[in-house]
Amino acid sequence: MNYRTYSRRQAVLLTVGAFALLVGGSTVLYAVARPPAPKYVLTLGTQGPATAAPTGPGLSYRRLTAPDRTQIVDASGATVAIMTDGSRTAHLAGPRRTLAEPRFTKAKVHLDHWVRLAPRTWRAGAENEKWFADWLTKARRDRSADVLAVAMEYTYLGAPKKDADGRQYSGDAAFGPLSDLDPDGRAENSDFYDYLGIPWSFPDKEEKPAPAHFLSLDCSGFLRMVYGYRLGYPLLGTNEKGPGLPRRATAMASVGPGTLLMPNTGRRARELDRLLPGDLLFFNAGPVQGANIEHSGIYLGVDDRGHHRFISSRTTANGPTMGDLGGESTLDGTGYWAQRWRTARRL
Repeated sequence: MNYRTYSRRQAVLLTVGAFALLVGGSTVLYAVARPPAPKYVLTLGTQGPATAAPTGPGLSYRRLTAPDRTQIVDASGATVAIMTDGSRTAHLAGPRRTLAEPRFTKAKVHLDHWVRLAPRTWRAGAENEKWFADWLTKARRDRSADVLAVAMEYTYLGAPKKDADGRQYSGDAAFGPLSDLDPDGRAENSDFYDYLGIPWSFPDKEEKPAPAHFLSLDCSGFLRMVYGYRLGYPLLGTNEKGPGLPRRATAMASVGPGTLLMPNTGRRARELDRLLPGDLLFFNAGPVQGANIEHSGIYLGVDDRGHHRFISSRTTANGPTMGDLGGESTLDGTGYWAQRWRTARRL
């Protein structure tokens, strides 16, 4: 039994009473939804008139606000894609699938669209450019793992995947090693290169992995693994503003790239209608309430119970989870994380 499995089983044993009725491991299911579930609506915000655009036969676009973005629709009026100004994140219509982690929650998230990164930052009018027409044609057919599927690969009992050199790059991730110095009982500072066990050269810094943090990802390290190492978004080694995703959650929220979806007022964020799956979420998780940020996650969408659910790596679950161990993974209601959600950003 390895260290991660032993640590995870300790956590499960300590909470066995709460989860006695839950069985199975983490899964990403691609299937027709079982019971009817709330259909996630992509056409949020104020709509402008549809205008023809050279992105393919029968496609047109509308401009939406809050945040500013372009909705691409087909001849029937169905949404094909959402592209947000200042962001590379693309929301594309596709086959319906289900995200689930039955060991830690009975909730499921049913989605009929996919989250990917475009090769360039979006701006109004980019639908008229050849790079976008070429990319959209390929992206609409792409069924490889997207942002959400990649994120789920690191949850409890996620199957290990290895590259051609035998290095594990995916599978069940711990949060970090046990630590008497950390108030939550586990050490932070587990970035993607710690999980991989390899040194890394950032544009602004050189880093070496910490052996004790092998196969571990803290909250911001998890986001950097998914968006950076796996999907190719530029990464920085420090927390300064620059052409990439900073190391810490607080820097991602305040000076990170992409589109800020709502201001951090130091109080609970309320703009749920501005979120789309794949957005980065930032929370106040420290002893002092206010605008300070200590935790981050990825928004998944509305679950089959009507709640806005996210995934994050945290100490109580000892790694990434969309479940409710260590607080409900929802942004609405009166739960711990809902009350501590402060802001969000779209890369």
